[in-house]
Amino acid sequence: MKNLNVKSAAISAIVIYVLGVSAFIGSHFVPLMSDPEQQANLVLLCTIIPAAAFGAFLYYRRGHQTHGILLGAFLFLLTIVLDALITVPLFVIPAGGDHISFFTDPGFWLIGLVYVVVVTAFYQSYKARQARRMSSI
Repeated sequence: MKNLNVKSAAISAIVIYVLGVSAFIGSHFVPLMSDPEQQANLVLLCTIIPAAAFGAFLYYRRGHQTHGILLGAFLFLLTIVLDALITVPLFVIPAGGDHISFFTDPGFWLIGLVYVVVVTAFYQSYKARQARRMSSI
């Protein structure tokens, strides 16, 4: 396992964060369900899959070899920090929530688990493609 490139990982995390927050906030403008928070979490859950894969692609295209679990955990940790510093104060607290309710929501941790699993799956796929490329040479 190679070391984590913090700068590349931070860039990927910020891209994923912006995509996720945009989808979460945007979902409030198209009310389809009676519970807007449940709808926003569902939209975020669906959005985090391609967003995390795209963020992993951005990281691995630079040739980094960091294991997917480590990268996924680090990206999610950076997202937690961004949520604590930006999302909760700007969007959750004005809507009547707080840090505790945000971070103790089981949906938040489910989305985080999906996030890490998607990055790990992307890494496994990336490694398999590399192995196929090397065996065909």
